[in-house]
Amino acid sequence: MSSATSRQPRAGLLPLYLELYDQTMPAWRGTLAPFVEEVAAALAAQGLEVVRSGICRLAGEFEAAVAAFERAEADCIVTLHLAYSPSLEAADALVRSRLPILMLDTTMDRDFGPGADPARIAFNHGVHGVMDLASVLRRHGKPFRIVAGHAGEPALWERSAAAVRAAHAARSFRSTKALRVGETFKGMGDFQVEEGLLRRKLGIAVEEIAARELVAEAGRLAAEEIEAEMANDRRRYECAGLSPEAHRRSVRAGLALRKRLEAGGFDAFSLHFGAFAEAGEALGTVPFLEASKAMARGIGYAGEGDVLTAALVGALQRAFGRTTFTEIFCPDWAGGALFLSHMGEVNPEVAAGRPALVEKELAFTGTKPPVILTCAPARGPAVFVNLAPGPADAFSLIAAPVEVLGDAERPDMKKSVRGWVRPERPLPEFLEAYSRAGGTHHSALVLGQSAEAMESFAVFAGLGFERL
Repeated sequence: MSSATSRQPRAGLLPLYLELYDQTMPAWRGTLAPFVEEVAAALAAQGLEVVRSGICRLAGEFEAAVAAFERAEADCIVTLHLAYSPSLEAADALVRSRLPILMLDTTMDRDFGPGADPARIAFNHGVHGVMDLASVLRRHGKPFRIVAGHAGEPALWERSAAAVRAAHAARSFRSTKALRVGETFKGMGDFQVEEGLLRRKLGIAVEEIAARELVAEAGRLAAEEIEAEMANDRRRYECAGLSPEAHRRSVRAGLALRKRLEAGGFDAFSLHFGAFAEAGEALGTVPFLEASKAMARGIGYAGEGDVLTAALVGALQRAFGRTTFTEIFCPDWAGGALFLSHMGEVNPEVAAGRPALVEKELAFTGTKPPVILTCAPARGPAVFVNLAPGPADAFSLIAAPVEVLGDAERPDMKKSVRGWVRPERPLPEFLEAYSRAGGTHHSALVLGQSAEAMESFAVFAGLGFERL
């Protein structure tokens, strides 16, 4: 995997200031320095890597700072107005940079009401510098996001971190190298995009192989490697009643796929289950189990040859974690909810409890039964995310806040990938709006995140956005 997709999200912290203040009141700068330290520490506490620049006032200083952020491979530039700073000193460097912008609109003091000390104006008036720069960036078409609030509020830093993670996801998404095993499902048109367009518009590069090309990888596997992976599975997952033969078969096929993904440096992949019959006994089964494990490692996945959604899932997993490929399978009209499922692929990171491995009879694969990982996602807030191809070679991100509900009641349902979510809108209204927006039947579910974070990802990735 590329270095852009295998590290912490990285923020370039850019403090803005006014040269006039250094000339007329040089002591002010020292008073502001602890605030910069406080902001850097707050961002780092959210799990971000923070790259610092000095306090910038003039165009040359901004040029040098932005160049340093680019060399450090920051995911975005986080601006911090320590006072009013004229926008045209910073604008050229920020507009020319390939890095997106997150503007912090914050101040030292929480209370600036009628009893405020006039001496504190000097340390709390950066807001009109924010307005100046935001207006100029917008005029130049430069993507940016803005988060406003007092520096003492945890929500400010949570939202800021989500925006930086969104920038990391966008950077990762637009450099995806994806593998397709087998052709796309014949006649399944909603997610299919010509590969030249994927590369040209989204930066996604695609390679395709036949399933039989994994046979050689499987043949090179040592028995000890297969046994070690099986033992690791038994430590991580519930394997009661699992046939060792079926388990070994799925692990062998999965490790063959893993070797190919690692050798090719792929960030995402998709399997068409119908392609594996041609590999026959030499491979044994469809590596659904490895698809689940790969998502937990940060490699994107989607079914049926859908590399577009696979790239989305991988980028969101690497930036936000707890992301899985999924499909809306059935509406629960009575409960106002949606049943989510797929054949046998789910990221174990989203599981409410200990995932289980089960042998699954899937006659239409043309192979021996695979072992699949099964679980239900953990209860709580989440966002359902879809990347929809649209007219004129455009792409839009659809994001819907949802509540993840409880697990299945029937024991036989618990042998499948399953989950229920309730959208904010009434179910009929949601489904109508989703299809009007062009939503495909392959999507991602991101636990614990918000539509705002997904909108930031869309802005930074150059996608349209619709919140349902």
